Amino acid sequence: MVLTLSRTYFPDGTNGKLECEGKLICLTIELPWKNNKTKVSCILEGKYFIKKRYSKKFQWHLEVLDVQNRSLILFHPANNALLELNGCIAPVTKLSGPGLGLMSRKAFSKLKNLLYPILVKNESVVLIVQS
Repeated sequence: MVLTLSRTYFPDGTNGKLECEGKLICLTIELPWKNNKTKVSCILEGKYFIKKRYSKKFQWHLEVLDVQNRSLILFHPANNALLELNGCIAPVTKLSGPGLGLMSRKAFSKLKNLLYPILVKNESVVLIVQS
């Protein structure tokens, strides 16, 4: 499965559209672009693999693998990139401003329900991040 994240960059945050084969899955929010700096920037555009991951904080969620000079880049719920993200990607149902969204948990559930059956079968999920 190939997912495409098409971004629009703003000084206060990055908004995106996550699609699979041209069909919208959800919208996304991220930190603004600040040269891929840890905890203050969204990640570099490029091609990545996604896997399932578990933590006490986020329970079951998704991890973006092999991001240059970064680790633990996750997909997890958040509605305000500047307050709730450290470089991760938050699925949202609706955008409400640069790096701001609404109903993130609903969008995250939709994304997990789409990807988990594929990941459980050890099939690959590729994420292409572009502007």
